[in-house]
Amino acid sequence: AMADLKQLGFVSVINFRTAGEEGAEIEASRAAAGSAGLKYFHITFRTPTPDNVDQFLDVIANTANQPAYIHCASANRVGAMWAIKRVKQDGWEISRAMEEAGMIGLRSEALKAFALNYLGQ
Repeated sequence: AMADLKQLGFVSVINFRTAGEEGAEIEASRAAAGSAGLKYFHITFRTPTPDNVDQFLDVIANTANQPAYIHCASANRVGAMWAIKRVKQDGWEISRAMEEAGMIGLRSEALKAFALNYLGQ
């Protein structure tokens, strides 16, 4: 899939999966991304921390890393982090960012609560 992502115009891949997750294959993904000419960022978490958010925001803010393909196993982690990015970097209202996060796949109440707490809600 990494070669396909490169053909679609992606510059980087951001992976939130942990090595212990079934099918994660982190090192194989990293190698495939490198072979395809993609940058690869592994920001691993199941339960997010402010450090995870800071890492993500730093990577995604760098225009040399865009466009980025961002993934996890279920889109819950992606949705939570993307909502934070939308508010912090794009200036969106929280309600709009959370609505988009739901469309992305954010269903986890714990991750919704984390995102809202991070955003001061």
